[in-house]
Amino acid sequence: MALTDEQVERYARHLILKGVGVKGQKRLLASSVLIIGAGGLGSPVALYLAAAGVGRIGLVDGDVVDLSNLQRQIIHTTASVGTPKVDSAAASIRALNPDVQIDAHRELVDASNISALIEPYDLVIDATDNFAAKFLINDACVLANKPYIHAGVVGFAGQVMTVVPGEGPCYRCIFRDMPAAGEIPTCKEAGVLGAVVGIIGSIEATEAAKLIVGVGEPLIGRMLTVDALTMNIRRVPLPKHVPDCPVCGEHPTITAIDSANYIQPACAI
Repeated sequence: MALTDEQVERYARHLILKGVGVKGQKRLLASSVLIIGAGGLGSPVALYLAAAGVGRIGLVDGDVVDLSNLQRQIIHTTASVGTPKVDSAAASIRALNPDVQIDAHRELVDASNISALIEPYDLVIDATDNFAAKFLINDACVLANKPYIHAGVVGFAGQVMTVVPGEGPCYRCIFRDMPAAGEIPTCKEAGVLGAVVGIIGSIEATEAAKLIVGVGEPLIGRMLTVDALTMNIRRVPLPKHVPDCPVCGEHPTITAIDSANYIQPACAI
């Protein structure tokens, strides 16, 4: 498939970039990404992947835009308050790049629908704000052999890791069990600096583009941590293999998505 004249102009900086070029741009145009959460993390991910030319973007969020979201959820505007987040985000993406196909899923992700939601996409982005959702996304993607990018943010700090089943550890390899309710505060409870969410979401988008194009060293087997107060950025090595991981270990005990294990539905930061 040849690029159109408009695409050559739109993606000119990619086409001259060593490691991307025409071949990489065509991979982006042919790719599909599901973003779970159209909030603070999902905003930069969706905007940057749309700008990059990802051909199909799925947005999953069951919430509506609230005035308190706008401090960090930059894909929405004041005029969007009260409208479904997936519709507001889709409008922003269309305004940025009308070539992108958008699937707007106005629903919360839970154990009953996650497998069907992730199935059509090449890559999944975790842009959620609770631990139950993160464990659910991890387990569903590992069981489906689907690569995904994890991120978490609270206060002034965030973290990112890329999970490719069979090539490195998963989220549950590192964080075995869900913390008890209220043990670790969420952004809603502890607050978050909006720009930090933008930094972490932009790193997620970068990891996604690298995986799609096939360039660089993704954060497989490594977790990137960012402390914005000190600007201390660390790349923490993770174990290559965790034999007793309950989902990807040698004798897994999690072999299906059982709704009893995932109580809280996914919501955006």
